[in-house]
Amino acid sequence: MDAKYFISSSKSQYSDLKYDPEDFDKNITSTIPYYDSFHKETINLVKALPYRPKVWLDTGCGTGTLVQRAAEHFPTTRFLLADPSEGMLEQAKKKLSSLPIQMIGFLEPATTEGSFDNITESPDVITAIQCHHYLSLEERIKSIDVCCELLKKKGMFISFENIRPLTEKGTALSKIYLRDFQLSLGKDPHEVQRYLDRFDTEYIPITIEKHLEILRRSGFSTVEMFWYSYMQAGFYCIK
Repeated sequence: MDAKYFISSSKSQYSDLKYDPEDFDKNITSTIPYYDSFHKETINLVKALPYRPKVWLDTGCGTGTLVQRAAEHFPTTRFLLADPSEGMLEQAKKKLSSLPIQMIGFLEPATTEGSFDNITESPDVITAIQCHHYLSLEERIKSIDVCCELLKKKGMFISFENIRPLTEKGTALSKIYLRDFQLSLGKDPHEVQRYLDRFDTEYIPITIEKHLEILRRSGFSTVEMFWYSYMQAGFYCIK
């Protein structure tokens, strides 16, 4: 593939949570409800495809946990990992060091203005798990457009994102619901409140309807939502 492509996430998933790469894994499951299920259901969804992916690109890969889990189910797939954070990529390299070298490839850390200039074959699957919600609307659109263009025909794009409830009352109740979840897992109340205060200040979530609109306009032939809990939703698209 001669063309250069923008990286599909200018902020890695940990930057929204303000965790160091070393602390990410132990903190995210007490911050985002059902986070482990995001990976499990992503893998189950890819299993349902009529083919086994030859190339799978994971953008905003964090510490490589999704790829570590997916590799057990797709031993013939080559996984490419991308993240803007060099620290995250270093953690992922350590975590995946026991996998065959031909199975894993790491892209250089870069922001949205970076490029995928060393991908020689279009991916069958692209995943973006909690890594686009920190972008502006324009950056979201560009990122998804790039993923659609990069995918092989009939390839699948899977994304989990923070979402905005449809009403002000729904937003207020969802924040309490999420607060109680985090407190139940022992998080510090001040840390919980700081996290909630970032809604509509440091990141601007969009509604499920807006997510679907953006995905549809990118040119995918199929756009579906397949997961929804608290203030996160999962979407898949087929090119």
